[in-house]
Amino acid sequence: VQGKSEKPVYLFLDGETVELKDASALWGRSAIETREILKSELGNSARVVAIGPAGENMAIMATLLADNDSSGSGGLGAVMGSKKLKAIVVKGAGKGVKVAHPERLRELVGYYRELKRMPLTVTMTGGRDLRARMKKDVCYGCLGCGRRTYEAEDGQKGKFMCGSSLLYQSRALKYYGEWTDVPFYANKLCDSYGLDTQAIDLMISWLQACYKAGILTDENTGIPLSQVGSLEFIETLLRKVSLREGIGDVLAQGIVKAADSIGSGAREQLGNTGHFSKADYKEGYGPRLYITHALLYALEPRTPIQQLHEVGLTVSKWANWASRTAEANAFSDAVRAIARKFWGGEVAADFSTCEGKALAAKMIQDRQYAKECLILCDFLWPIIDLDYSQGDVGDPSLESKILSAVTGSEVDEQGLYAIGERVFNLQRAILVRDGRWGRDYDSLPDHCFTAPLEYDFVNRECLVPGKDGEIISRKGSVVDRAEFERMKDEYYQLRQWDVATGLQTRAKLEQLGLKDVAQDLEHRELIA
Repeated sequence: VQGKSEKPVYLFLDGETVELKDASALWGRSAIETREILKSELGNSARVVAIGPAGENMAIMATLLADNDSSGSGGLGAVMGSKKLKAIVVKGAGKGVKVAHPERLRELVGYYRELKRMPLTVTMTGGRDLRARMKKDVCYGCLGCGRRTYEAEDGQKGKFMCGSSLLYQSRALKYYGEWTDVPFYANKLCDSYGLDTQAIDLMISWLQACYKAGILTDENTGIPLSQVGSLEFIETLLRKVSLREGIGDVLAQGIVKAADSIGSGAREQLGNTGHFSKADYKEGYGPRLYITHALLYALEPRTPIQQLHEVGLTVSKWANWASRTAEANAFSDAVRAIARKFWGGEVAADFSTCEGKALAAKMIQDRQYAKECLILCDFLWPIIDLDYSQGDVGDPSLESKILSAVTGSEVDEQGLYAIGERVFNLQRAILVRDGRWGRDYDSLPDHCFTAPLEYDFVNRECLVPGKDGEIISRKGSVVDRAEFERMKDEYYQLRQWDVATGLQTRAKLEQLGLKDVAQDLEHRELIA
C-alpha cells in the first residue's frame, strides 16, 4: 500500500474486486469496535485487521488487531495510521486453496499425529478465581494449547494469555491484594487502543524506576504513578499515549526518545527496565543463562521470543528433570542429540562454554524465520523433542515436507532454511538502512556484562547442561565481553558478512537474490 489518503479509508478485497472505501465514521474508534462494525456490515465471513487510536496518531508501538484478538506488533499500526488506512477487510471467493499432493499431505498429517507432540502450556497467576473465568479457545485444526479467552464480571470477553496477560497481573495483584478483572481490562485496553503490550510493559517498568528516583511524579506527568497496578493508572497511561496527550506525546515516541527528552537522569533508569533488569525481576530466557541467546537478543530489534523458545524451553524441560521437581523427557543424552540435529553440534548443548553458540544462533534464526513465513504455531513447531518417547529427538524436516506437499514445489529442509536466511538478511538490511549500522549496534544492555544472574522466570534455579551433560547452575554468571565479541566474529563469518563492521557484503546479498537491496545499501555506503 503506497502513498497516503487524504481522508480515512479501509481497503476492501472481495474476491477479485479491490477498492478503497470511506472510513471517516470509523476514525477515532477502537480497533475492536472497528473490527466488529465492519464484520456486522460486510458479514461475519469477512476477515478484518484494524488499527486503533494509537495507530491513527502514529505511536511507534501501535499494533494491528485482527479476528480472535490476534495482533501484529512492530509498529505496523503507525504505518497504517500514517496512510490514513483504518483497516483491511478480506472476503474470499471460490473454493479455496487446492493442495498439490493431497495424499502425501494426509500421510504427513498422520505421521505428525503419531509423534504425539504436546503443546506448551501457559501458566498464569491468579489461582482458582482466574481459572474459573478462562475457556480454551484453540486455533482451527490445532491439537490444543494454552490459548484462552477470559470473561469479566461485566460480560466482556477476549483473548487473555501469555505475555499480554502477564502485562498487569502481578502489578494488579500487588495493588489490590487479590485477583480482580483489572489485568484483563488492561489487556483489552491495549487491544482497543492498538498498543503493543510488551512495549507498554517496558514503559511501565521505566516509569516506575523514574518515579522511585524522583524524576517523574503524579503531578508532572498527569499520570497516577503512585498507583501502578490500579485501573486508573493503566487507563490514564494508555489514553495519554494513544491520543498523545501531554506527556503521552513524548511517551508515544518510545521510552528511549522519551528518556532523552525528559533528561534529569531518565536515561540512566533505562537500565532498570525490562527483561534483563534486576528491578523488574522477571528475566526469561536471558543471555546470562543461555549463552546462545546473547546473539539472538543482540541481532534483533525486539525480543525474539520464537527463537528463544528453541533453547529456552528445551533446556527448561531438562532442568525440571535435573532438579527433580517434575518428570521431563529431555534428558541429557537427548539434549545433546537435539543439539546435533537442530543446533549444529553437541557443544551447543554445553553451557559452560561459548563454543558452538554462533552456529546454533544462525541455525535457530534461519529456521524460525522460515517457520514464521509458513505461519506455523510457535507452541507446536518445530518438533524438537517427543514428550511421549523418553526424550527422543524430533523431526526438523517436517515443515519443508508439508510445504512441498501443499504447493507442489519441492523444498527440502536446507532449502527452507535458505528462505529463512533470505528474510533474515532482508530485515538486517532494513535495520542498517534505518540507522542500526552493524557491529556496534549488535549489543546487550551493560548490566548483562556486569550484574550477576540471580533469577530466571522459567528456569528459576538457572540449571543448564555443562560438559557431557553435567548439571551446572549459571547463577552468579555474567556475559563475558571478550567471549561475546569472539562469538560475533564467528557469527559474522558464518553469515558471510564483514567481520570488522558487521555489515553485509554484496556477494552474500546477491547470492540470496537480494541484488536490488545490495545496490541500495551500496548507494548509501552501508555495505562492505
